Amino acid sequence: MNTVFEKQKTINFGGKLLNLSRPRVMGILNVTPDSFFDGGTYTNEASIKKRLDKMLSEGVDIIDLGGYSSRPGAEDISSDEEIKRLSFALEIIRKTGVDVPLSVDTFRSNVAEFVMKEFDVEVINDISGGDLDKDMYDVLERYKPVYVMMHMRGTPKTMSSKNGYDDMVADMLKDFSSKLIELRERGVNDVIIDPGFGFSKDMEQNYALLSQLHLFDMLGMPLLVGMSRKSMIYKLLDTSPQESLNGTTAVNMLALMKGASILRVHDVRAANECVKIFCQAMFR
Repeated sequence: MNTVFEKQKTINFGGKLLNLSRPRVMGILNVTPDSFFDGGTYTNEASIKKRLDKMLSEGVDIIDLGGYSSRPGAEDISSDEEIKRLSFALEIIRKTGVDVPLSVDTFRSNVAEFVMKEFDVEVINDISGGDLDKDMYDVLERYKPVYVMMHMRGTPKTMSSKNGYDDMVADMLKDFSSKLIELRERGVNDVIIDPGFGFSKDMEQNYALLSQLHLFDMLGMPLLVGMSRKSMIYKLLDTSPQESLNGTTAVNMLALMKGASILRVHDVRAANECVKIFCQAMFR
């Protein structure tokens, strides 16, 4: 497969250009009761502000807000409940005057439209790449946000059983390519690719994906990776999510060396230190 798109070095976040020649850090803020690592931690104003202040002080570039747990086997919630959780947090965050781009992690078009319309959210982070809601691309066409397009098969509840591939990376590249063509035809140009570590992939497949991450350069889009404290790390090391920061740093450095432009993490300071060391060694 040949490169279809010219490599994109900047992303337009609501009129502000973010240069991706240096890798960036996306910090996670989950306002869910059941996320695998920090579920239930950020459910009131004080804890949300504390988390926000900590990420900003540690140099976060993008903040990714989640109101729907996508951990394996997670239970479904209504879009009304998802909007309720997100609205509570977004009202708090917008009042602080935060000047870094805000991302909302949702696969639902009505949720995406709500947060863009009511809170000027600049990024929609869709775990399904548009597969779980046929109206998502229509909403993207109207609002033109930055779109993080992740790879997943099935739903969070069923994805673990949908990891049979003829050729995993080739299948993923074909899927991403067809979607990128459609998005370009709709005028959605600021797209970030997320290969979806842990989604419809077992441990061996996750590490095979990490070893072949450089192949996604042929899509010409910035690459986001989200491996922070996931089971591919703590199960391999026989530890727990709480004990997997060192392993997270190790896989993040490998991802940077394979071409990742954005690290999506729980631990902003550690990720920025990883980026700083990578840049010192590689950009000489």
